Amino acid sequence: MTTTTQAPPGTTSTASSRRRQWGAERRPEPLAIVHSRPSTAKITLGRLGIVVTLLAWALYVVTTIIREFIDNPHLDFRFAVEAVFYLLVVTSLTFSALMYLIARQGALYRYRDHTRVPRAELDRHFPDGYDRRVTVLVPSYVEELQVVRKTLWSAALQEFGDLRVVLLIDDPPSPSDPQRLADLTATRGIPAEIERELAPVAARFEEFADRQAERLARRAATIGDVRLLAAEYTAAAEWLEARADAWPIEDHTDVFFAEQVLIGLASELRLNLLALNAAVEQGQAPGATRMEELARRLVWTFRARLDAFERKTFASLSHEANKAMNLNSYIGLMGHRWKKVPTADGVVLLEAAPDEPSDLDIPDSDYLLTLDADSMLLRDYCLRLVEFLEQQGNERVAVTQTPYSAYRGAPTRIERIAGATTDIQHTLHQGMTYYGATFWVGANAVIRKRALDDICQVEVVGGFPIRTYIQDRTVIEDTESSIDIGTHGWSLVNYPERLSYSATPPDFGSLIVQRRRWANGGLLILPKFLVQLGERRRRSERILWREAALRVNYMASIAWASVGLIFLLAYPYDGRLLSPWVFLAAVPYFLLMGSDLRYNGYRFSDIFRIYGFNLVLLPINLAGVLKSIQQALTGEKIPFARTPKVAGRTAAPGLYVLFPFLIVGFSAFTFWRDFTAQNWGNAAFAALNAVLAAWAIIAYIGLGNALTDMVLGVVNWLWVDKKPAPAERVVDPSAPVNWEAILYHGDRRLARDAHHDRDRRRRAAGRRS
Repeated sequence: MTTTTQAPPGTTSTASSRRRQWGAERRPEPLAIVHSRPSTAKITLGRLGIVVTLLAWALYVVTTIIREFIDNPHLDFRFAVEAVFYLLVVTSLTFSALMYLIARQGALYRYRDHTRVPRAELDRHFPDGYDRRVTVLVPSYVEELQVVRKTLWSAALQEFGDLRVVLLIDDPPSPSDPQRLADLTATRGIPAEIERELAPVAARFEEFADRQAERLARRAATIGDVRLLAAEYTAAAEWLEARADAWPIEDHTDVFFAEQVLIGLASELRLNLLALNAAVEQGQAPGATRMEELARRLVWTFRARLDAFERKTFASLSHEANKAMNLNSYIGLMGHRWKKVPTADGVVLLEAAPDEPSDLDIPDSDYLLTLDADSMLLRDYCLRLVEFLEQQGNERVAVTQTPYSAYRGAPTRIERIAGATTDIQHTLHQGMTYYGATFWVGANAVIRKRALDDICQVEVVGGFPIRTYIQDRTVIEDTESSIDIGTHGWSLVNYPERLSYSATPPDFGSLIVQRRRWANGGLLILPKFLVQLGERRRRSERILWREAALRVNYMASIAWASVGLIFLLAYPYDGRLLSPWVFLAAVPYFLLMGSDLRYNGYRFSDIFRIYGFNLVLLPINLAGVLKSIQQALTGEKIPFARTPKVAGRTAAPGLYVLFPFLIVGFSAFTFWRDFTAQNWGNAAFAALNAVLAAWAIIAYIGLGNALTDMVLGVVNWLWVDKKPAPAERVVDPSAPVNWEAILYHGDRRLARDAHHDRDRRRRAAGRRS
């Protein structure tokens, strides 16, 4: 039986109790790593869709709007205002559809032109003695233990010569709840646990590589050497397969980890094993250099150093409640030696002098790989993306990534359809790179550390320097940092393969948290992008109109699409403003989206399910937009809202559940009104909205769950806990003086206390007079 849980930030539990729904994901295996090459017909249809959209919009403006203004002698003010606003709504929605078509067309060009770097070329790019380091940073806040384990394992098994994996634990360091404390202690131990399991395997392969190098330094490789190398590959593959067999399977992400991360890597090693055995059968042996590369691959795959770091245990680091400052705190310490100094406020970190002993040495790194704690990387992610950054011509690429895909085999309908939108976004992000409009998508990325140093801002808080590399002004910190990177002359590129996966919310309540976060911040960042355009023009850079349009659409389309859809749903526009050309302008968007869904392993009919899905998300997107406006007016930061992961179901706020019912009711009323008035176009649109929104409520929220959430919303609104009265500050004369705090802080009385002191002095002076 599923349970309803009010999910406070940080609540975690296993999802193994979640039942599979009818209509959930049926495809368990993910799509291929390399995108299939699109046909000429598919590319041509994409171009045709762009042309039809533009022509249909232009014909609508000419044949409907302009004609009504010219040929209507009885034009009144109300109709004129309606026409202008309706044209604005139609134009904004058509613009977003056009940006979709342009972005997918860019993705098709990239898929057509992409050639995967051969494995041997990768090995040659990273010779023995390659000394650049990758540091994987995994920010984590009260995550489930198995979620963290899978993420760290997928990072630790990345093939790279010098790889450090650091779990950035952001949990409260001393929780009062015994279960939370036990989970935190276990989380702290996961990096050491993984390193212990990898150490003997890595030691074996290092010893073998050294022995082989010694042998091949004296003579050419023999068949016996090939057999010995094949035996090591067999041992590596069997070790991975044994781990996969022993891995506990609780949900579809465990299936993905076992089959795609562990077995996938084992299969690739067995492919090399097949080649080595074939060489033995044919009486041949690879050259000494190739033998060295193959042995080094085993060493680099299983050798990793793992560690954990908690910024909240140090008073000198930022404790802002967001992922960006968790990353910034650690990045700011890299490349320096630190000593821990106890103070009255806790332990602070001070930089150690060259001749001083240190308590904490954090080496610098050429590259950072940021990875969310609920994401996983496939084999070769690190190797291929770093090789790309080091190719000639890419010296000014600051960030490269593979936009994450959704795990397949989702057990709920809403996770399946949300995963479909995620996979569509993967295609759009790939296409945006074609036009130079890449945005950093924060779930994973390889970042050139030097680029972060360029955009670093330093602020002194309480006497300690706080370094900000990744902006935390909004909760979409990756989007704002993308603009900062571009302003400083760096670029971003999406690598055209599927090498990363991330979790999708499994229920409506958790989806609200995620999508409300995504909808917040774009409007705040847009002015910064306009400033960037001015900076680039001053540098005489060429700026394509498609880049500017795609970026503006990415940051602001949620705002205008939400407002526009509200107007279309709520306002009874004059039927004369409707035209078949409006319908035709939207047809290419829906048809080609359906084609993209089928390409990603979904159904063409999912375009209707996604439309209903977007209707029930309308109040969430609108709330995010309003939050951006509020934040712009107040200048305040808002805390990062973590997507909850709970057993069963996350309860949704009652208002967000009520709003879809209002959409259904109002659409049904609009249908009846327009049907009676024989306004057939508006009636058809209202009927479509009513049916699809009703279907979305039943399929994605559930009538029983909706009723429960609305009742809980009313109860929570009516039930207000009595706040305790503020306690008076009472100083116990017998308590010992905290001399350490006095010497450390000096006089730290609050301004409120000083104000009260002034009032007391004034009252005393009045009594004396």
